Amino acid sequence: MSEPLDLPSLWSHEPHEHLKFRPGDLVADIDADATPGFRGNKQDAPTLQEERNVRFAELQEKLYANSRSGDHRSVLLVLQGMDTAGKGGIVKHVVGGANPQGIQYHSFGKPTPEELSHHYLWRIRKALPAAGHIGVFDRSHYEDVLIVRVHNLVPQEVWEPRYDEINAFERELTDSGTTLVKVAMFVSLAEQKKRLASRLQRPDKYWKYNPADIDERLKWPLYEQAYQAMLDRTSTPYAPWHIVPCNRKWYSRLAVTELLIEALKRLNMAWPPPDFDVEAEKKRLASA
Repeated sequence: MSEPLDLPSLWSHEPHEHLKFRPGDLVADIDADATPGFRGNKQDAPTLQEERNVRFAELQEKLYANSRSGDHRSVLLVLQGMDTAGKGGIVKHVVGGANPQGIQYHSFGKPTPEELSHHYLWRIRKALPAAGHIGVFDRSHYEDVLIVRVHNLVPQEVWEPRYDEINAFERELTDSGTTLVKVAMFVSLAEQKKRLASRLQRPDKYWKYNPADIDERLKWPLYEQAYQAMLDRTSTPYAPWHIVPCNRKWYSRLAVTELLIEALKRLNMAWPPPDFDVEAEKKRLASA
């Protein structure tokens, strides 16, 4: 058996601190090829990903186990990024390493007529994770200050107040025991083009291709402004944004795995104690 990789030597800083968005950071300056804070390389990734998925699964099970004893806490992973940034890969290769019993996944696409008849946070509140669960939002409430803004779906006087509304909503979530892990995923336009082209070369990937993605690429300057405003106005001490470069899929998956592990570790969980006499039950079982 190979020796486990030395995690501290591979990350120069705790990823949640290294990747955290800070006032003054510019979307225009993000290097989507970068691997911030990581000293390893692609060859290290498969073994490290496997090892860290085991650690993530252990912590996720501990979160779920504690909820059976009355702990109301939960975790919500928010994945926000342009098409081909790799949100699906995070769900499959990172979140997929945990017990699905404790995962609640939601993908937020175009609102349905029923959803449009309610406040924009209505469908979000319905999808929040239950106690002991890790919720995953593939896109999220931030669509209502991104795509809505870029496409002028509602007037500015409607979407402008939403930044403050979202901050208040997330303050409410954290106060009630939900830890938010917000990940803004950035892929370069050149890499996105390669990934879209790949989908057109493979019949098994046609289903993932959407002709509208090309129209969205042409709106990148507007999206850049919208993402900048989102980060500037909704990265808070209680729900900070983390910037993850995504041209290297192996790096983005490792980074999000560490962000989840760190969030779970900060909950300082222990395994819940039994509510029965262990020795007595051993004797009962032996004689059964």
